[in-house]
Amino acid sequence: QVQLVESGGGLAQPGGSLRLSCAASGFTFSSYAMSWARQAPGKGLEWVSVIYSDGTDTYYADSVKGRFTISRDNAKNTVYLQMNSLKPEDTALYYCAKDGDSGGMDYWGKGTLVTVSS
Repeated sequence: QVQLVESGGGLAQPGGSLRLSCAASGFTFSSYAMSWARQAPGKGLEWVSVIYSDGTDTYYADSVKGRFTISRDNAKNTVYLQMNSLKPEDTALYYCAKDGDSGGMDYWGKGTLVTVSS
């Protein structure tokens, strides 16, 4: 079965960096786009970034553009989110998601918590 396991969250200071990882299993990882999304306390789910199956195309939400970088290693079935210049408003539970065959995201991990605070 499809499994997505995020890691790398934690406490960071404003201006700091964190690197999230998402280990995938149970499907042909190299055939699917992968996304990151987040949910801040008391707010709705926000899409953050997507990377296409071969890694050549990436897209970002305006709120993270220029600060976050998505990447993937198809040999390791892992997708990453490098987060730099972190802001308190980046505090959220970050989810990794597999894109579905018909668009949208069909499987989600349980999330990893990122807290940005001094």
